[in-house]
Amino acid sequence: MGDTTLNFTLLHRICSVVVLLCVVHLSVTLFFYVRTLDLRISFLQNQETQIPTQIENSTVSSKYNISETTKNSAVSTRVILTPNATEKAARALDKCPDPSPLLVGPLRVEFSDPVTLDGVRSQNPHLQSGGRYKPKDCVALQKVALIIPFRHRDEHLKYWLYYLHPILQRQQLDYGVYVINQYGEETFNRAKLLNVGYVEALKEYDYDCFVFSDVDLIPMDDRNTYKCYSQPRHLSVSMDKFGFNLPYLQYFGGVSSLSKEQYLKINGFPNNYWGWGGEDDDIYNRLSFKGMSISRPDGTIGKCRMIRHQRDKKNEPNPQRFDRIAHTRETMNRDGINSLEYKVVNVEKDQLYTKIIVDVGKPSR
Repeated sequence: MGDTTLNFTLLHRICSVVVLLCVVHLSVTLFFYVRTLDLRISFLQNQETQIPTQIENSTVSSKYNISETTKNSAVSTRVILTPNATEKAARALDKCPDPSPLLVGPLRVEFSDPVTLDGVRSQNPHLQSGGRYKPKDCVALQKVALIIPFRHRDEHLKYWLYYLHPILQRQQLDYGVYVINQYGEETFNRAKLLNVGYVEALKEYDYDCFVFSDVDLIPMDDRNTYKCYSQPRHLSVSMDKFGFNLPYLQYFGGVSSLSKEQYLKINGFPNNYWGWGGEDDDIYNRLSFKGMSISRPDGTIGKCRMIRHQRDKKNEPNPQRFDRIAHTRETMNRDGINSLEYKVVNVEKDQLYTKIIVDVGKPSR
């Protein structure tokens, strides 16, 4: 009995010692954990006070030394390249809708009030040098070169620029305006100037559509989009000059558009129509002989107003026009863009247009 009591007492003492040691171990562990936690909290508080300074230093160094910004910590990198900025830079623009949602429809076109180029410039602040424009919020469906055959029509050009630039911008086109000015006082050659415009425009930009427009014609509805279609497009369908009617079914004068492929298919335009008349019918014949047909907007959307004027000197009716029209099929493969010859005299870059002065020669006697 005594031995049993002694063993129990010894076991009890051993258990007490073990429990005491466990308590001491837990106390020591808890002490070091709390101390470590205090150090971590102090470190985080210290970092919070330093981050604004790091950001400020990062901003300053980015102004003067890009390499220092590159060496900054991950914290400053996150500040400079925020997720929103990164997403915005990476996001590609969508294509512009067709038709444009900015169109307003019928327009009031008047020529009684004077127009100045400075006034037109101030009203078109988004134009780039050379009369270039592209939408900022979407990718234009076509790259369009507007080509104007020109000589001694400065007043008409002011009205054209005044009305057309806002229309073309609402149509959300990626476009440029090229005024092809015939040098000297030789007989005017409209079609050859159009060929020159085609060649010169492509030297500057990868246009895929070409709108050929007389300087005295203004559209009266911005739904008449100055772009290219699956077939050559006649845009000046109903002019006030003709009582808002099409003068004849084959008429292709005034304003028209051809894609690059359509233009090259007919070898461009004839170069041998000196003086007024005939070249439009020759172009129509070329299109017809190559199996293309003319597309047109309806008579309401296709309304245009003409600025009235006297016929220019050195642009008298061409007495050879009827004979040349009768021989289009024989001449079109050798007279056109493949036989074009001219000399650029000067190029003027304005905010509203690119004016190219060219010597196109003179008619053979």
